[in-house]
Amino acid sequence: MVTFCEKVFITTSTGHTLADTSHSSGPSTLMDVARQAGVSPSTVSRILNGTAKVSDDKRQAVLAAIAQMNFAPNQMAQGLKKGCSMTIGIVVQDISSPFFDETLRGVDDGLKGTGYASVIVSGHWNAEEETDRIRLLLARKVDGIILLSGRIGDEAVLAFSGQRPIVSTGRALHTRSALGFKMDNEYGAYLAVHHLIELGHREIAFISGPANNIDANERLAGYQRALQEAGIAVDPNLIVEGNYHEASGMLAMNRLFDTHQQFTAVFAANDLSAYGARLALYRKGIRVPDDISLVGFDDLPGSSYTTPPLTTIRQPLYDIGRIATQALLRIINGEEARGEVPPLELIVRETTRRR
Repeated sequence: MVTFCEKVFITTSTGHTLADTSHSSGPSTLMDVARQAGVSPSTVSRILNGTAKVSDDKRQAVLAAIAQMNFAPNQMAQGLKKGCSMTIGIVVQDISSPFFDETLRGVDDGLKGTGYASVIVSGHWNAEEETDRIRLLLARKVDGIILLSGRIGDEAVLAFSGQRPIVSTGRALHTRSALGFKMDNEYGAYLAVHHLIELGHREIAFISGPANNIDANERLAGYQRALQEAGIAVDPNLIVEGNYHEASGMLAMNRLFDTHQQFTAVFAANDLSAYGARLALYRKGIRVPDDISLVGFDDLPGSSYTTPPLTTIRQPLYDIGRIATQALLRIINGEEARGEVPPLELIVRETTRRR
């Protein structure tokens, strides 16, 4: 099988891919294994790389020597032989966000046992900075890139994937060297608002995400669709823009209070905004869910431990990170780009009740 690394780089046909210097007091080397097995160092190297055509006796002798001497291949050197750095670049948007923290946990588990290490950079929701970070990773010769959300367009992602494979979340792509995982944000928001409508709520406020964010616009569309299907007019006065952070959720909630709009439930476009909204309600002496029902979006780990525990839309953040990593490694190894993440689902806890 020809890997992506081997296709991109010119490989050499000589030289050892393993540690080849020996010191009597240090760990065993390829030369030590070769002497123990009675074969040449190049034969040991080819057996380890799976490219040798040797007799079973020689192969067994080499494997026995490796086991006896507790020999460990130098993964970085093996990677360099194939034109690989054994590193994966990861672009997040906010390295301090628990949203990305949970996804990175999945990436980390996806890399376990593979010999790959990760290099993490942040794009800060800025297309120009994101582009610079991707170029930085490419200059460092990473073998592939995982792009977690972001602002650059699909065309830019496809262009970069011509240099190194890219797996991205938040977009739908499927080429030989680029794969995207797109969650159905519109449907997730629809589930949240439909849940509130089923509980008898008709005046439902919405704390949105940034207007220039695709995910935020899709969640707004889901909010509007649920209301329209129920025959409820969309009141623009009940829609307040936030920026996906706790402080903006609190400020958005206070702006709703300042307009003296009547509402019995609030749907926040993400859990962090819901945390801020919850604090604003608490400071006003408004009980959740007795006076106001509240729903978030993401199901961050902390949402099970808010007071009361938050009803929310679960994004499989950990699974997204793990599956994206596995998909990227498949592309690097010359296999088909594929992967599927679980769908969004409503998680009912204790911040919603019947009207």
